[in-house]
Formats: sequence, C-alpha cells, structure tokens
Amino acid sequence: MNPLRDAFKNQKQRWILPVYAVIYLLFFEYLENRGLPSGRFHTIHCPLDDLIPFCEIFIIPYLSWFLFMLIAFLFFILINEDVGEYNRFTLYMIAGMTIFLVLSYVWPNRLNLRPVDLQGTDICTVLVRKLYTRDTSTNVFPSIHVYNSLSVYFACSRCKNIRKHPILLHMIRIWAILIICSTVFVKQHSLYDVCAGLAMSYCFYRLIYRPGEATAESPKSRIAQRRPDIDEV
Repeated sequence: MNPLRDAFKNQKQRWILPVYAVIYLLFFEYLENRGLPSGRFHTIHCPLDDLIPFCEIFIIPYLSWFLFMLIAFLFFILINEDVGEYNRFTLYMIAGMTIFLVLSYVWPNRLNLRPVDLQGTDICTVLVRKLYTRDTSTNVFPSIHVYNSLSVYFACSRCKNIRKHPILLHMIRIWAILIICSTVFVKQHSLYDVCAGLAMSYCFYRLIYRPGEATAESPKSRIAQRRPDIDEV
C-alpha cells in the first residue's frame, strides 16, 4: 500500500490548486519584472497577424477569462465530488501552466502587435488601454488564455455531472471559443501563441484523459459487459 497514492485516490486534495495558483502568480510576477535587456527577448510575429483587425469589443470575452477560470476552479474544487475528475483537472492545469513558466524563463518572448495610438472614449477602448498599461506584452508563448480555456472545456466535456446538461456544455464551448478568439483581436497574442496553446492543451488532453479508451461509464465498456463470454456459449 502507498499511503500517499491512496490519499490522492480516495480523497480530494483541495489545497493543491489554490497553493499552485499562488506559486504560479508569484513566479509570473517575477518573469514580468526581472528586467531583462530588450535584446534578450524573441519577438513573435506571424504574417497572418497583420491581417487580423483590432476589435476592441473583444476585450469583454478576453477579461471574462478570469471569471471563466474562477468558476472552473470553484466547481472542480468545491462542487464536483468526483476525486478522479478533480485529480485529472488539477494535473491538466498544472502541467500546461508549469511548461509555460519554464518556457518563458528559458526563452523570453514578446509581441509588437498593439496599436500605437489607441483613440476612443468608449468603455471597451478604455478597458483595452487599462489592460495595456497593466499587462506587458512579454511572456506570451504559448497563450495561457488559450491553453486554460480549451483545457477547461475538455475537462468539462469529460465530467459526468456536466455531460448530463448538453446546453451547459455547449455554453462552455462557446465561451471558450470567444476567449480564444479575443486574444488575437485585442492584439494580446500572435497566432503562433494561439496555435501553441491549442496544441499543448490537446496533447495533454490525450495524455491525461486518454479519450477513446473504454471506461466503466463508456458505451464501449457497457457493450463489452453485455457481450457473452465464449466459454459460456
């Protein structure tokens, strides 16, 4: 018996995600303010980025990412009682976010896509200006907005309680898509950042959730259980 493994298997370790979130934010703050010379940064730019228009209205779904993630964390930590689903969600979040931190540390990167002179007094333009003031255009690859949004959707799509409500899952999918699209329309990310975030999320989804394998709840498993044994025929 392995007491540590049994503890994780039989009981939700609710402290893991909040503690990791604090560690992540502290390290990200260090990355944002470590004062590297400009020449150390690799500028990320895709030719298609220049064809994507700046649309200030997308600041709304972009900022809604914080609410999206808060709801997801609270659901898997406090509401959904399935230990396995919580553990997989936790591993999913920590794996991608840690790779992002390590990559940002060893390969400093930045963007040069933001509008130079952002005019306008409407609420969306004001919010974009405030975002640009508070958030640097460094440490952008892969996009954590993209990675986390797609990962939350994948995790929800494998959650038994959420799968009982197709309309809710569809709403989560639409919300995630809007967040992902917003990253390029408010010029916070290059298409390269987006593609990297999507690819990383999909790879970890395959590794952690192993879609296609038969489980106790899957149709394949139920068919196998109903299939008579050859020796019994």
